[in-house]
This record gives sequence, C-alpha cells and structure tokens, in this order.
Amino acid sequence: MSDPATVGIGLSAAVVAVDGDTPQILVTRVGDGAPALPAGPFDPRRHRTLEIALRTSIAAQTALDVGYVEQLYTFGDLGRSATPDDVGPHIVSIGYLALTRRPRDAAALAGAGAAFRPWYAFFPWEDWRRRRPEVLDAAILPALGRWTAEAPEAATGRDLPRLARARLCFGCDGAPWDEEKVLDRYELLYEAGLVEEAARDGRTAAAARESLPRLGETMRDDHRRILATAMGRLRAKLKYRPVVFELMKPSFTLTALQQTVEAVAGRKLHKQNFRRLVEAAALVEPTGESETATGGRPAQLYRFRREVIEERPAPGLRFGRG
Repeated sequence: MSDPATVGIGLSAAVVAVDGDTPQILVTRVGDGAPALPAGPFDPRRHRTLEIALRTSIAAQTALDVGYVEQLYTFGDLGRSATPDDVGPHIVSIGYLALTRRPRDAAALAGAGAAFRPWYAFFPWEDWRRRRPEVLDAAILPALGRWTAEAPEAATGRDLPRLARARLCFGCDGAPWDEEKVLDRYELLYEAGLVEEAARDGRTAAAARESLPRLGETMRDDHRRILATAMGRLRAKLKYRPVVFELMKPSFTLTALQQTVEAVAGRKLHKQNFRRLVEAAALVEPTGESETATGGRPAQLYRFRREVIEERPAPGLRFGRG
C-alpha cells in the first residue's frame, strides 16, 4: 500500500485547435469515465525536462505532435481527484496550454482513444458570438442570485463578498463581461455548489442542493479547472502575443483570421475595426495569392510576418474587452 503522504508529479495539457469557427480541446477517456485532458506522470529517470515528458505523454495518448506549449499553473488541492478515499500518492499536476492545427486525418486520434471536442460544450456560458448565452438567464444567474441572497456579505475564496464577486465574474447589475475571467467564473460556480465536480468532490454547498443545473459537461478530476485556466490565458494572450497564428494554416484570409480570434475570444469583433488592428499591428503580409473557394469574390491570402517578433516586445491584436 502506498503512503498517502507521498506526492507525485503529473503533467496535464489543454491542447487547443480551431476548426472553422469552433475552438476545440483534445480529450481522452479513461475507461468509461468523463472526458479527460491528456495527462501523464513526470519520471526524471526517463525525461530530462517537464516539457519533454508532456510532449511524450500527449503523443502516446493521442498520436499527436503539438507545436506551441507553455506552462499554466500547478494544481495540487487536496480532493482534486474524483476518488478522495484513494490511498495512493497525492498527485500534484502541472497544467500546460498547447496549441496545434487540427489534423486532417482523425483516424489516428480515434485509434488512440482521443478526439477533439468543442470547448464550449464544457463552458456554454462563455460563447457570446451570436447572442447572450441562454444558460446565463435560465440557470446560472437565478441560482447565483439565491446563493448570494443567503449571505451577500459572506467572504468567498477570493476574499470578496458573494454579491461583489458574482457581479465581477458574471457582469451582474450592469458590470461589464470580461472574457478573460473564465477561471474566476468556474471557481465561483464550484464554490456555490452549482457544477457537478463540486458534488462529486463532496463540497458542502453542492451537498445541500436537491439537484444541480446542467452547466456544461463535466471532466475527470479537476481537468475542467485546468481547461478554464487555459481558456483565460489564451484569450488574454491573443492581445499581446501572436499566438493565434499557431492555430492558423500557413496562408489564410483575413476573414478566417477574424473568425479564429472570435472563436477563441467568444465574442464578435467589428470587421473594419479588426482589419485596422491587423494593419496597425503589421502582423501579416500578402502572399500574392487568392482564395477562390469563397462563394463570392476571391479573397486575398496572407501569412504571418514573423519579423514582427523581433521588431517589438509585445506584438498582438489589442482588441478591447467585451
């Protein structure tokens, strides 16, 4: 029997791709359980660095080689596993954000038991591109309203009163919606006992509820928290780093570029303003070729101008918050 005080190091990756106007996350399944992010242990006897170990785990579990990788955060809370009575080592997981292009052949992924899933299936309240998400007014805000009314001034995990935190996270009472606060919103729903993971983990607020609203699909362990962290990081990073081009084909139209940015950010951008931003940022250059399969006039093709990375320290698309 393992010593429960023993700590192991795990590596988990939120691998993001965009297919048309759909941001997707790579998931695997362990047995018949909930979807999980690709994850694996760090063994210093086999891997010289954490990143090498991560890439090895992703390739072994999904048959996919990813491009851009960055470390997010270390997740080590007690009870982060779905089996709190486990006597094995406590696993502290280092979360990563990885970006890739959607593979043309999904057979290799399927053969490895992996697949890309729309990330808004896990966070339906984060997609504002077409309209205000219905789940907000149908389920989330009424439930949060009742929870805050029970003790509006009670401090929460962020040392803010319930009412103030709900206002900041979900834009209540006229406060603006900040698309970067993905993790803050998920953490508030978890603390209020409104997501399935809170009930699974035995949290008091969830145990006191007769039923839970259906707020997106659940994930294994705390993988939805890791995904929320990755989404918020990527949304913020679009504005000061050219990471969006890790998700694009080598050549693309400006319409496709805008569609990808909107898919990740979860909101619509004004077409002419977006094009002025792209022009001002000098992030792209024409290839001299056109895309003819547009259903209309041929559209000019562009490519990422990599010299911009050397020209200034923070090249990105500095669109404002929603």
